[in-house]
Amino acid sequence: MERSSCRDRCGLGAALVAVALLASSALAVTSKVTRQASSKELLAGKADGVIVTSRGTIQLGRAAKVLASDFDGVWSVNCVVVSGGTIFLGTSPNGYVYKYSLDKLTRIYPTEQEAAVEKAKPAVKEPVADANGAGEVVESDAQSVNQHIFAMAVDVAGRLLVGISGDKCRLCRYEAGKMETIFEPNDAAYIFDIEADNVGNIYLGTGPAGKVYALDPSGKVAQLVYDSPDKNILAVAAGKDGSIYAGSDTRGLIYKINPRNKTATVVYDSEEPEISALFLATGAPGESDVLYATATAANVVETEQRFAAQQGSSGRPEGKGGDGKSAVSDGVVTLKIANSSAAAAGKPQSQPRPAAKPPQKPGTSSYVYGVDKQGYVNEVFNEPAVFLCLAGQDGKILVGSGNDAQLFMVDPDAERQAVIYEDEKAAQISAVTVSDQDIYVGTANPARLVLLSSGYATEGAYESDLIDAGQPAKWGKLQIDADIPQGSKVLVASRSGNVKDVNDPTFSEWTELAEITEPIQLRCPVGRFCQYKLVLETKDGQKTPLIREIAVASTVPNLSPKVETVDATRLVTPGKEGVFKIGYKARDENEDKLVYRLDFRRIGRMTWIEMKDEIEADNYEWDSKTVEDGRYEVRVTADDSRSNTVATKLIGSRISDTIVVDNTGPTIRKYAIEKNGKAATLKLQVTDELSVINSMEYTVDSNAEWKGAVPDDSVFDTTDESFTIATEELEPGEHILALKMRDDVDNVTYKTFELSVLGK
Repeated sequence: MERSSCRDRCGLGAALVAVALLASSALAVTSKVTRQASSKELLAGKADGVIVTSRGTIQLGRAAKVLASDFDGVWSVNCVVVSGGTIFLGTSPNGYVYKYSLDKLTRIYPTEQEAAVEKAKPAVKEPVADANGAGEVVESDAQSVNQHIFAMAVDVAGRLLVGISGDKCRLCRYEAGKMETIFEPNDAAYIFDIEADNVGNIYLGTGPAGKVYALDPSGKVAQLVYDSPDKNILAVAAGKDGSIYAGSDTRGLIYKINPRNKTATVVYDSEEPEISALFLATGAPGESDVLYATATAANVVETEQRFAAQQGSSGRPEGKGGDGKSAVSDGVVTLKIANSSAAAAGKPQSQPRPAAKPPQKPGTSSYVYGVDKQGYVNEVFNEPAVFLCLAGQDGKILVGSGNDAQLFMVDPDAERQAVIYEDEKAAQISAVTVSDQDIYVGTANPARLVLLSSGYATEGAYESDLIDAGQPAKWGKLQIDADIPQGSKVLVASRSGNVKDVNDPTFSEWTELAEITEPIQLRCPVGRFCQYKLVLETKDGQKTPLIREIAVASTVPNLSPKVETVDATRLVTPGKEGVFKIGYKARDENEDKLVYRLDFRRIGRMTWIEMKDEIEADNYEWDSKTVEDGRYEVRVTADDSRSNTVATKLIGSRISDTIVVDNTGPTIRKYAIEKNGKAATLKLQVTDELSVINSMEYTVDSNAEWKGAVPDDSVFDTTDESFTIATEELEPGEHILALKMRDDVDNVTYKTFELSVLGK
């Protein structure tokens, strides 16, 4: 029993030693956790069918379906109207009107009969420039050349109203399969917007004379209700109280017009030249309506990462209620990321948000403004993109933009924004309208009609930007902070490489997708850069996974510390004569704790002498009076042993430039005194072993009235200088001539000579 017990104890001891060795060897490397939780970080990646919000979350986007894309001679869908289950589209450049019904796209203006008549006439080739300035020649019917449909609406009887713009403009009503002109102003070429108020009156925003017209519900009586000094009225909106809001270009004004007495006041004067769209949102019970306006400049280009200007303040406002459905529900699985300190994670990946929104330079962003009943204006959203259209749904604002054909959803109450749709094939979101929970989107370059349904897409993917470990690293576990509803899942794949280019062919293949139910090991090879792909899936269109944060761990084998600089400065502080401050900077790729050892040696000698060991600071004061004068060098050695084992610790060192230790003042190598009556002349040669002679002063019978002397060659520039000092005539008797010699490092030597002057 005793032997067996001893054997067991010995075996246990050996096992503990082995475990200890394994555990200690694990400390030979430093793990780093890269955490991504901000929109700026996540938007650097690529989203396909998922939404990255301004709060830094990822979820499935709305299900999108292209309803129509076969448009003949058309490059832009300018307006979309839904009436009685039929979708109407107004287009450019040929001024065609289409209807989409029962999965079929039909041109209703010009009609097939009208088109046949026009086809017999010579076709007109019209050059059209797209948003990027590229030219394209479009063959147009003679009737529709130079025509555009910028605005459409539905009147009080449910009939389609169409504004046809061109050399002259006209308001038409589509009824019983025919397009009938009901109003043709004689001083306008463009109808940019059509709005019907709550009693059926029809209002038109026109150009290029900046006029607002009103028609009665029947469309038979028309009148000018406001003649603005602006070039164009681009947008109109009708208030419940009978007032009309109008947005202009050139000056970017929002007007409030009283159509009864035909007067107007300016609600807001924006910094941007164009008020491109208006939308009046009906407030909840007990709350007033809010007028939303997009203000933009035609020359805006994408100059910043989207949402960059939205990182205004930390936290979020208390919500006033959701959008009627939640991203998660019962049966949800919540995944959390283990907390890690800044030391474990390395330098923080996310920078704190600034205290206030940075101001945007004029012409670099477009804005959405909200105007309440009292006329107070609030900036709701801004982006470095051209805003082209505006709509509302469930208290949210939908904003269509140019440049990247993005549709933003903005929640003014929660101060959140997200790109809910991005058309990779088009250049602009040129029209948007809402019907119940469906969103219809019109695009330009090329023209397309897209339906965004109220449900989520069944699948979407997010590919991260490259994560840089700094050195070839072993990639550890990926964790997500997420809510995953029942019937939904999140899967991950990864790849790695050593080139900062996601398209480089040397990157490894994507690993197979694996479901994330806990921290999951990445299977990509060792590499400096890692990229992960998240695939979000759902079986229920009313539920989506919601990812709030992603954390990726990496481990770099222990690397030697690197001492980058060593500097030595002689202090001039009183009481610290001869003291050098040795300063040094080092870095460690593993971010290990470093300690330093300082050694010195005289130039020409081989042996290093310890100056100080186990220093944690990045500087040390060395009293050079403890060594003889001479030329020295200092070696600084950085040691990472406090973060590693004896077997894995590494060092790095660097040697300073030459340090001159000179604590001895100049000396007189030879001298001669010549008397000339009552005066005397002192000639001497002064030398210093290491430093340039800096100054020479003398005085006769005084310790205060020093006079300066210069070398015989008039320049202090060497370690050996000759001086000639001639005194004035002296009184008979004994005198003391004192010298004060100083070298370039402030060492001082005093010397006196006795002079005897005879009397008569």
